[in-house]
Amino acid sequence: MIDFALVVALASLLAVLTFNRVSALVTDVPELAARGGFDLLTARGDVLDASAGLGTSLWDKSVGYVQQAFGLLVVAAFLYQWACLALAGRTAGKALTGLKVVPRTPRRAALRAAVTTATDVAVYAVACVLLVEGEIVLSVLVWLAAVVLFLLNALPVLGGRRRSLADRVAGTSVASVELSRFAATRRVTTS
Repeated sequence: MIDFALVVALASLLAVLTFNRVSALVTDVPELAARGGFDLLTARGDVLDASAGLGTSLWDKSVGYVQQAFGLLVVAAFLYQWACLALAGRTAGKALTGLKVVPRTPRRAALRAAVTTATDVAVYAVACVLLVEGEIVLSVLVWLAAVVLFLLNALPVLGGRRRSLADRVAGTSVASVELSRFAATRRVTTS
């Protein structure tokens, strides 16, 4: 939950930045007037075509900004997961709750980060981009797939082995740091 809260905070920041980029695009009246005036002059009397071109251009740029924000969110979520797991064997959320991912290797960290990012962020991001592009039915189908993937990743931790889909794919598991310290201390004192 802590790691997901960090992703939500980043998503909120990107949403604000994207909103400001789109607002700046639409409220830049001198540039719009210049672009619209040039389009009108070169339209050979087809005012509707000139205005449609300006509207389409603004829409395409706005959609591009949204796509960039979602792409950045996916890349940032992956890099956060990968860097934390490869360098420390745990993310900030796992560190605060006394957990770590074992074994800790860069290859396994990358694989686990990729699956975690896909199930937590990436597929949802694709669904949102499809929605913005007007692909409503496809967006709903991808969103349903995202929910299924999220549940496939999250629900197995409630079972006996407590390994998520990301753990199974990467060949890792989540262990308690406290228990491993206790076991090491116990081995030393009983030896």
